[in-house]
Amino acid sequence: MRRSLLQVAVLATGFVLMAAPPVSAGTVLISADEAKLPPPAGAVAVATRGITRGPKVALVGTADPAKSPMRLQLKFESFGGARIDTDSLKVTYIKSPSVDLTPRMKPFVKPDGIDMPDAELPAGDHVIRVDVKDSEGRTATTSFTLKVAP
Repeated sequence: MRRSLLQVAVLATGFVLMAAPPVSAGTVLISADEAKLPPPAGAVAVATRGITRGPKVALVGTADPAKSPMRLQLKFESFGGARIDTDSLKVTYIKSPSVDLTPRMKPFVKPDGIDMPDAELPAGDHVIRVDVKDSEGRTATTSFTLKVAP
């Protein structure tokens, strides 16, 4: 019986060559499984009362709805000589249970904001909450919805 050279090599070494997994086009921010989680029970309120000198977090304009992968940019602004404490940053995907996105975003965090050039998200609406403090201990919480086109 004739065997191909590849079959002989596999038999001799005991290794099987496997095709490499497909290369991702971007950095996964939210997986398809996480997007399938149910919404949280009850309302999600964000306290924004009163005048504060605390930091601000703003989503830099994105197409509505955007295509994935997308550029996700957030701008931090501090006041009164305070600096943004990037170690205090917490980014949460509002689902039940909530999903901590902070470790996925940390490589893209700078003192003036977040610039994630290739965020991958499944199609749909995704509510994200960002919490951050400044060097004076003042906090900011911002929520926004990312709309991703199919």
